Amino acid sequence: MYFVVTLDRNVQVEPRLFNREIRSTVVQKLVSEVEGRFSGSYGFIVAVVELPHELPPGELDNQSGFACFKLSYKALVYRPFKGEVVNALVSRVTQHGFFADAGPLTIFVSHHLIPEDMSYQSMPESFVSRDQGETVLKGSKVRLRIIGVKIEVTDISATGSMRDDFLGLCD
Repeated sequence: MYFVVTLDRNVQVEPRLFNREIRSTVVQKLVSEVEGRFSGSYGFIVAVVELPHELPPGELDNQSGFACFKLSYKALVYRPFKGEVVNALVSRVTQHGFFADAGPLTIFVSHHLIPEDMSYQSMPESFVSRDQGETVLKGSKVRLRIIGVKIEVTDISATGSMRDDFLGLCD
C-alpha cells in the first residue's frame, strides 16, 4: 500500500559545494540519498513529494567542515501488508515455487500455494495447468495475495498465494 509520510533527515554538504545554489544542492543530495531506498518501518521510499520552501540554517561540523541541514520532507512510500492483493511479474521459477516482483518487493509463492491443478514443468521452468490453459513462467503477470511479510533491517520480503478467487495469471 502507498502512503505519504513526513520524514526527517540530516543532509551533509561538503564545503566545496557552498554557493548561491545551496538549496538545489541540498535537495539533489536528499533525493539521491533517499529515493529508492528502504526506510525501516515505513517501507520503500518511492519519491520525495514535498520539500520545505525555506532551507533551514545549516550547522557546521567543526571536525569535517561539512554543513549539516536538518530537513523535514514528505515522501511517497510503499509498504506491503498481510492480506493485500498485488499484481506482480514472475522473475524466477523453481520446483518449489516462484518469485515475483511487485515494484521493489520480492514475493515468494510456494508450490503449496499455487492452485492444485498446476504442476511444475522443468523445460521451460514453469507451472502448467492440467488442461494446458494457463502457464506461469518467467515474465508472466500474476495477481497474488500477500500472506506473510518479513521486515529486516535493510529489506522487506513477502510470501504470497494464488489459491483464492480472482487470483492467478493477469492479461
